[in-house]
Amino acid sequence: MAIDRSSVQQERAVALLAVVADPVRWRLVAELATAGTRCVCDLLPVGGVAPNVLSYHLKVLREAGLVTSAKRGRWVDYSLADDAHTRIAAALPTACMPQAQVTQSPC
Repeated sequence: MAIDRSSVQQERAVALLAVVADPVRWRLVAELATAGTRCVCDLLPVGGVAPNVLSYHLKVLREAGLVTSAKRGRWVDYSLADDAHTRIAAALPTACMPQAQVTQSPC
């Protein structure tokens, strides 16, 4: 069965998947998905990068709408956006296929 998506939808899907394809951002998304809201100070060891690089990766995730942030004094707390899981799953090419045709689970 052919995947029927407009070119705009395909570009958006590719852009979203490119955001999470980066290993640092993938670790951050995975951490927020399992641990919930985390202070940026707690994400430093997860990212495994310098603080300025971590800030850049969190900004990319925020701009993609995959994480939200809330300022708490001098710290910032990050959470996975409510629709992040759904948006990432919908971006996959298999999202357009009937469930019966999807033979392997990504987990």
